[in-house]
Amino acid sequence: MIRPSRNRTAQANCPAHATSEGGARPWWVRGRALVLAIVGLAGPLSAQDGNRLSVPSGQLVELEEVLLDNNPGELWLRFRFIAPKIGDAVGRISYDVAAADMAHLCRTLVIPYVAHHQLQPARVVISLSDRPVEFGNSDPDATQYFEAFRLQQSACIWEEL
Repeated sequence: MIRPSRNRTAQANCPAHATSEGGARPWWVRGRALVLAIVGLAGPLSAQDGNRLSVPSGQLVELEEVLLDNNPGELWLRFRFIAPKIGDAVGRISYDVAAADMAHLCRTLVIPYVAHHQLQPARVVISLSDRPVEFGNSDPDATQYFEAFRLQQSACIWEEL
C-alpha cells in the first residue's frame, strides 16, 4: 500500500525543468507511486515495508526527495535518502559499505528515473542521511554520506567531488 507522505519526486506528467541560479528545488508528486513504478522497472531493487528500498548492505533506505539544481552552472540531480543504520559506531553501516549502496541506487533507480523523465544531468548526487535534514542546512548530530556520478551510456561513473 502506498501511504501519503511528505516525500517529493520529479513531476510524472511532463519532463522536469531545472531551476534558475536560485538553487535546488523539488518537483512534486504526492506519495510514492512514481518511485515504486520505477523501482518495478529497475529489477533487483525491491520495495519493502511500504516505502523503503532494500540495498546490498541489507539496510532499508527511504527516498526523501529528488532535487533539480542548476546552481553549479549545469544540471545536477540530487537524490536524497534516509538511511537510519549508517554511521561510524560499531554495528552501524560505514561509508565504505554505504558507497556500494549508493552505486546500486544509481544503477537501479537513478538511470530509469532519468530515462523516464528524459533528463540529461551533468551530475547525479546521491546522499544518505541517518535522519531527515533539510537541504542546505546542517545538523552536527546527523551522519551524511555523499557520492557523485556522471551518467554515460546507461552507466553510473563515479565522480570525485
